[in-house]
Amino acid sequence: MAKGLNPKALIKKPDDLVTSREETRAGFIALALEKNYLATPYVTEARNLKALASSVSRPSDLLKMKSIRAALVTASGLSEKSLKFLTEKDRTEAIAKLVGEFLEPAGMAFADELVYRYLLTKGDALGGQARNLAGSLGERKVLRALVSSFNLAGIEYRWKDSETGKWLDKHSDDTHIEKRSRGLSWQYEQRRRVLLLNQQVPVVGKNVDVIILNGTDEDVNRRKDSLVHNVKAYIALGELKGGIDPAGADEHWKTANSALMRIHSAFSTHKLSPFKFFIGAAIENSMAKEIFALLKSGTLSMAANMTNDKQLASSCNWIVEH
Repeated sequence: MAKGLNPKALIKKPDDLVTSREETRAGFIALALEKNYLATPYVTEARNLKALASSVSRPSDLLKMKSIRAALVTASGLSEKSLKFLTEKDRTEAIAKLVGEFLEPAGMAFADELVYRYLLTKGDALGGQARNLAGSLGERKVLRALVSSFNLAGIEYRWKDSETGKWLDKHSDDTHIEKRSRGLSWQYEQRRRVLLLNQQVPVVGKNVDVIILNGTDEDVNRRKDSLVHNVKAYIALGELKGGIDPAGADEHWKTANSALMRIHSAFSTHKLSPFKFFIGAAIENSMAKEIFALLKSGTLSMAANMTNDKQLASSCNWIVEH
């Protein structure tokens, strides 16, 4: 790994941080593609629902089909949250109203009408997933870049499985590891480091997007004396904003800057000053000037635009080396 590859060397003026129109366009297309991946299970379910519903000649016969009862409940407009308050009788009543007021008036097209209403309700769930998608894509991009840095340098690492919470050794096939990982641990020279995403930091009293600790994943896993409770173990803390929409860029930066100032204040009370950094996807002119000023003053130790390959690679090198 190349020593001294610091993102600051790539940022000589505020404009160097600004997201280009081409990268914004590419980001929106990537987001749209990911939304389509998320929608695929719902589309497949809708096709199967139509096939099964078309096997009966009258809408009222649907009430007897146990194989699509859950789908009928969804098509009736009942949300997942509402179901825990409703009995089976309540659900049957909702389905009966769906059949009587909407499916029967559709005539022979009742199966299509059922599918439309099923997808309308499922669309709310998809919308919720999509709202969190931009942030997830940003996290994945940074994690993938970090893993690539490890691989290029021949550094062994461990990763935290988001599904089980367990720390696992590096596998020879790390394809899509960024989709399942919520943390990384590694050794660089004589330094042991752990990176965690969206971690509650006790001294700050809030979740922080990215933290880097001095220690091992075993130190983090100790229940009574986890490394996250040791204020002196914090090497760096950062904010990560993966949203690509320029319209929300300033608001995301304000949120991130407030979080960084809160971090600075919390550690200052202990006479400590860990590194602070910001990595964002949508960086506009006004916020670029603010970020650049914070870099120049030393308030920020590192900043990067994740849509810029050179800045992302150098920021990952910076993280690994520190």
